Amino acid sequence: MKLTVIGFNHQTAPLTIREQLAFPADALPEAVHDLSVNAAAEAVILSTCNRTELYCVGDADAVIGWLADYRGMAAEDIRPYLYVLGCSETIRHAFRVACGLDSMVLGEPQIFGQMKEAVSVARAQGGVGTWLNALFQRTFQAAKEVRSLSGVGDNVVSMASAAVRMAEQELGDIGSLNVLFVGAGEMNESVANYFAAKQPKTLTVANRTLTRAVALCTRLGNGAQAVPLDALPEILHRYDAVISCTGSEMPVITAAMVRNAAERRSGSLKTFMLDLAVPRDIEAEAAEVPGVLLYTVDDMAERVAQGRDARMSAAARAEAMVQEKVGEFVAWQQSRQRVPLICALRDEGERARRQVLDSAMRQLAKGTPPEEVLERLSVQLTNKLLHSPTRALNKADARDAHVVSALAQVFHLQNQTRH
Repeated sequence: MKLTVIGFNHQTAPLTIREQLAFPADALPEAVHDLSVNAAAEAVILSTCNRTELYCVGDADAVIGWLADYRGMAAEDIRPYLYVLGCSETIRHAFRVACGLDSMVLGEPQIFGQMKEAVSVARAQGGVGTWLNALFQRTFQAAKEVRSLSGVGDNVVSMASAAVRMAEQELGDIGSLNVLFVGAGEMNESVANYFAAKQPKTLTVANRTLTRAVALCTRLGNGAQAVPLDALPEILHRYDAVISCTGSEMPVITAAMVRNAAERRSGSLKTFMLDLAVPRDIEAEAAEVPGVLLYTVDDMAERVAQGRDARMSAAARAEAMVQEKVGEFVAWQQSRQRVPLICALRDEGERARRQVLDSAMRQLAKGTPPEEVLERLSVQLTNKLLHSPTRALNKADARDAHVVSALAQVFHLQNQTRH
């Protein structure tokens, strides 16, 4: 069994592929359970708008086959978009992801919480065993330290602030806009807080579960109103800016809905639409509707790159710290792999001790002088402990130089091997 990660992100796969292979939050428990039962000994699935990664203990080809089958695709069709990392590379990758070093927004903090949630879901489904538990414990410890000491997360241009800036560039003052949020999850709440701070004319949250929308509106204040998701066809035309991010596997805003809304708005009014969901919430054809400015999560990349150069020195410090932490974890992992051998060696020594001790006790019971018994015990014990290494040295030839060197090192005999 090998520790591996199979994944794809905004750098390796286009949005059209990512949305087909992503795992919505409500489907994640069943998926990670199925993966850990059928294709891997341990499994954690991290799925966000910018990446999907399967951290596993198992065979990489089996996991790729599972992913293709589970999403109804052919393995050969998805392989070009995947990265498959071995053990030490997986450790380094996990550390970098948790630190925000592999994110579209360099140093962004959201991925840390998303990774912790993914591990929690997998643990509840029995997907986290000895190896993944150790990996993610060390990952989270390292990420906290690296973020704190390197400053890589300072002055981050977030997706949320970039969304506000995009809307302002396209439509002008947020204070004159009617803004609609579709979805009441963590990402939309983050963006909505930035919009609410600009005090839009009206702010509405539509969500499948109305109570969640009401709760979000209460936190936002500014007279935010909650509406059910099925009200969208009737109210969409009222809004100048629409930001959507749900966990739906199918579009919640169709091109027909957008076209109808555009027809009901004044001809000169533009509609800014930002789709932050993967899979997409808004049908791509909506971009063809006159007056509609539709952006996806991939369109955000250039916007959030602002300030990246200024954080590169902090990122370099973070990378160096990550490398050090990876080295520490690999060393610990290797030491754990030697534990069974250490136990076996100590067991062998204990058996030898018991054998010579039992023999000595029998001799004492027969009346043999203690001094003579101790002398025999010491000789027998020495012979037993040195029998295996002596035999290995006697059998060694030119091809076994490593055996000679190892035994010389173990018994501190380096100088004698030169004679």
